[in-house]
Amino acid sequence: MIEDIYTVFHLYNRGNNKQPIFFKPENYRFFLKKVKKYLYPICDILAYCLMPNHFHFLIHANEKTVEKRKIGEYQRTAFSEGLRSLLSSYAQAINKQEGRTGSLFQQNSKMKPLNDIYWGKVNSFEEGLDYAEACFHYIHQNPLRSGFTRKLEDWEFSSFRNYTGHREPGIINTTVAHEIIQFDKDDFYNQSYLVIPDAVIEKLF
Repeated sequence: MIEDIYTVFHLYNRGNNKQPIFFKPENYRFFLKKVKKYLYPICDILAYCLMPNHFHFLIHANEKTVEKRKIGEYQRTAFSEGLRSLLSSYAQAINKQEGRTGSLFQQNSKMKPLNDIYWGKVNSFEEGLDYAEACFHYIHQNPLRSGFTRKLEDWEFSSFRNYTGHREPGIINTTVAHEIIQFDKDDFYNQSYLVIPDAVIEKLF
């Protein structure tokens, strides 16, 4: 899945048949605890947003991310095994909670590499903004674009508050995020509301 260090990826998945994966606030918090256990130790998490039937993460791969681990007869990267454990353990808990069986998530999580993809001036974006930065803002804009909130800071289950100073960094590596994305800390709030052209969003998936 992830083979190269220092690569930025857009990780996303949704409920099987677009069904919900989070049924109450406690589920979102439980999922984030699983993320802290299985993903946080092996990669840099730059941004995330959990929505009722899907999730998004912006991931920066480091040395730990691509370490090889032998699982039975197979060899997987630390990230692949961590993600598998995260989704499997969460799905088991939700199936028990909801009295359901079968797959909770779509079979394969998607990983879109965003490094070295450049585009010039598009609509309200300044020339030089790359896809990693566009994805960073897109992830935070999800609740607004989906009509769940009118302000980004009102959605509890994203990393937006981690960057506005209203919440401790937690699982988010804000230092690495700023080094890679180089957003303006003093103008972060306004930048977060910039309109991302549909043609650009298509490139994030």
